[in-house]
Amino acid sequence: MAPEPMTSSLVGNSFGGALSLALAIRAAQRVRRLVLMGAAGVEFELTPALDAVWGYQPSFENMRTMMDLFAYDRSLVNDELAELRYRASIRPGFQESFSAMFPAPRQRSIEALASPESEIAKLPHQTLVIHGREDRVIPMATSLKLAELIPNAQLHVFGKCGHWTQIEHSARFARLVNDFLDEAA
Repeated sequence: MAPEPMTSSLVGNSFGGALSLALAIRAAQRVRRLVLMGAAGVEFELTPALDAVWGYQPSFENMRTMMDLFAYDRSLVNDELAELRYRASIRPGFQESFSAMFPAPRQRSIEALASPESEIAKLPHQTLVIHGREDRVIPMATSLKLAELIPNAQLHVFGKCGHWTQIEHSARFARLVNDFLDEAA
């Protein structure tokens, strides 16, 4: 007798949300619960902010600008953090890999990341959908659509929050996700 497959709960942010959604569709039995935060995964119109993020060209100034797009609270974006992330973006091979993932025209990347709505609607998983109300990168309409499609979804919107819910509201975010993941199946 084959052992039962292990299950995991997935927490996916943005691009990672689209990947988590796709995995849950393709291997539903391996997923216990889903947390989708500022997630792609359904079709939407490319935002100027996402276009800028996906089109990032390494420089300290561009990193600083990109990070400003993520945060509602700009005090979280300082030169030290921008420098740290900029340095990570200039490691050998990073930029080549990153830019190859989302070539122009970038709308087609959104479409490629989108799972069929009919498949999303079949997901049996308890799902927590989280979004920052002031997110300029991924429109809140994506989370509204996911919450509408997934039968066992609940939606939480953080006010005064951009694309970084896990950073801008870290303590509340951690409590919300921990409580959700700790609930009995």
